[in-house]
Amino acid sequence: MSNIAGKAYGMNVITPVPPSWTWLQRFIFMLARALPATLGGLINLSLIHFARWVLIKRDQWPAGDQGKPVLQNDYMLFCSNFNGTWDQYIDAFADGIPNGLDLFWYASLKYPHSIPITPFKSYIVHNQFHTSYYYNATPGSAQRDIKAALNVYGELKKLAAIRRVPGTTPAAFAEYRKFLISVQTSLGSPGYAPIASLDTWNADRNRLPFVACTPSA
Repeated sequence: MSNIAGKAYGMNVITPVPPSWTWLQRFIFMLARALPATLGGLINLSLIHFARWVLIKRDQWPAGDQGKPVLQNDYMLFCSNFNGTWDQYIDAFADGIPNGLDLFWYASLKYPHSIPITPFKSYIVHNQFHTSYYYNATPGSAQRDIKAALNVYGELKKLAAIRRVPGTTPAAFAEYRKFLISVQTSLGSPGYAPIASLDTWNADRNRLPFVACTPSA
């Protein structure tokens, strides 16, 4: 399976953190939650669906086929889902909150800082692991598509309420003109995004045998 599902890309990055620095990284996250303005550049990036940083101590890893692993470092797991290509996301991240990224990866071993961008991209490449299972409930709709649909739905409910009033005249129902104006910027185009790489095409092809198609009436 690919990291790509429809318009979205799933990213998972795990970086080692020296145990003596884990408390500092946890403290930085506490400050970020207490001062949300530090994440303003991240929140305003509409291409991001979700982003989370999680600290995993070396004794919290589950036992595998060869028993519980004996690790020297703690680890930080970064999970995110976003629209567009990998390069677009990393570029937007580094442009939006370069100082924030440096804080969030502050304690990670060999972190090169987000600026300049090339070493940062190399760091992410070497610490990213492939997403073996990625479920997306709305593969043809990105974050902005869903927000636009919710806006149209809300306005449709208002229009329906006008229509249900007894004795509504055609002139009164002509409010639909205002409705059209209010949602004209929310009439998106759900569907698969243009193929940015062959990964998208291969993912769709590999997914076909597992998709149950409902015959059209």
